[in-house]
Amino acid sequence: MKEHKPKNIFIQSAITSSFIADSIQKHSSNTAIGGHSIFLGQVRADMIEERKVIAIEYTAFEEMALEKMHEIRESIFEKYPLTCMHVYHSLGNVATGEISLFVFTSSAHRKACIAACEETVERIKADLPIWGKELFDNETHQWKENK
Repeated sequence: MKEHKPKNIFIQSAITSSFIADSIQKHSSNTAIGGHSIFLGQVRADMIEERKVIAIEYTAFEEMALEKMHEIRESIFEKYPLTCMHVYHSLGNVATGEISLFVFTSSAHRKACIAACEETVERIKADLPIWGKELFDNETHQWKENK
């Protein structure tokens, strides 16, 4: 098993399309990779009690989140034959339509990277101490519940 040291997953504000494209492009030289799986979490303009979400303000217990992400990463690498995994999560305000979560897995074959990507997203949503405050068009807010 490869040893993967904890990486900082946090990005201030939204994750841009150019950042995502650059991340993908950086893997073109690794010709052992046969498949990539990508999950992009986008902020929705939900209507909640006649208020429209205009942004989510993300906060985290960063040290604990990075330790937990390291544990998730290690267990995913033990379970699946991945070449690499990258995870990025926004902190701060992210407007509706913008990307707040980017999970990118690569492997020699598609099934491993697809399954690993899906499991990683589910575990991030369930286990990382990251909170989202939904900001509404009437200048009110509420804490988001993950479903």
